[in-house]
Amino acid sequence: MRRIALVGDIGSGKTFFSKLFRYPVFNADLVVSNLYKKDKFLFSKIKKRFPGKVSNFPLKKEELLKIIFQKQKNLNSLGKIIHPMVRKRMKNFFKTNRKKKFVILDVPLFLENRLNTKKDIIIFVEADKKKIKQKLNKRKNINLKLINILRRNQIPVRLKKKKSTYIIKNNFVRNTAKKNVKLIMKKIGK
Repeated sequence: MRRIALVGDIGSGKTFFSKLFRYPVFNADLVVSNLYKKDKFLFSKIKKRFPGKVSNFPLKKEELLKIIFQKQKNLNSLGKIIHPMVRKRMKNFFKTNRKKKFVILDVPLFLENRLNTKKDIIIFVEADKKKIKQKLNKRKNINLKLINILRRNQIPVRLKKKKSTYIIKNNFVRNTAKKNVKLIMKKIGK
């Protein structure tokens, strides 16, 4: 099993591209969302760490946002609680898919959390900043203040690009994206 990790700016299209590879995808954002909805242990850990800040299970996004906006350090505190749980789910994903030729990793903090190994294929999803902003503004319940906080906690985009094995351009046209994925897979040796 070879690991293909997609990295790039917030809103660059990593999740969109992850589906085009047609291999099993580990989507960290989806895992976190499910943990918030279903994991009572996570809820109790956050409630203990931030007393009086979360009300009832399941965790509510609005309450988590208040915690983050109160102090930016709180994002790191939440990360220390959540990231080990996500890593555990990722290990289970690898076990489940160990016989697959490739797995796709859609993990926003892949490089920041040093999840990469020397054997990983890292693909940087490059997109025009104006297009990214347009796409983000179209998202339902988008919070630009949160996006800015998240960006500050990530390594700069230019460094992500530098650490990548390949660069894939996203012009937000599905057919072009499919062609770009095919080209990358030819280079990798599908």
